[in-house]
Amino acid sequence: MQVQSMKIDEVKPYPNNPRNNDDGVEAVANSIKQFGWQQPIVVDKDNVIIVGHTRYKAAKKLGMDKIPVVVASNLSPEQVKAYRLADNKTGELTDWDMSLLDDELGDIADIDMSDFGFDLDIPEDDEEVQEDDFDEEVPEEPKSKLGQIYQLGRHRLMCGDSTNPEMVKKLVGGGAM
Repeated sequence: MQVQSMKIDEVKPYPNNPRNNDDGVEAVANSIKQFGWQQPIVVDKDNVIIVGHTRYKAAKKLGMDKIPVVVASNLSPEQVKAYRLADNKTGELTDWDMSLLDDELGDIADIDMSDFGFDLDIPEDDEEVQEDDFDEEVPEEPKSKLGQIYQLGRHRLMCGDSTNPEMVKKLVGGGAM
């Protein structure tokens, strides 16, 4: 991989980019200001962005004349489309280990991580509890039955006992627990 410096006006955003990235531009601009360029933009042979639209917009916001790019001239047009989508989608498939994240954020004292999109507002515990009008009475004939599974998008919810290995096995469809 060869990173080269390219005039920002020579780089063209992909006009059909399905990713709405405007909300991330400020945080990425802050990241570039704080840490410099650590990840180049990837373009195709015609200098159209494959991945890095948010970095591109952040560089524009910062008034940069040149940006680091990698030209992926080895990809077919179909591979370019697939990579553009895959690069964005794979980031959505992960989540945070909140305990480890809290530890990592706690170890950072001199950098304001809210500049990069981390919400560091910890709610105060002195707020008074608001009671709702929740009906605590159990219906004579519940709608959910023991062992019933509900599909909620990518997730499954079971009316059952999470300490019962057979029920858990049924919930995960016989897969790994």
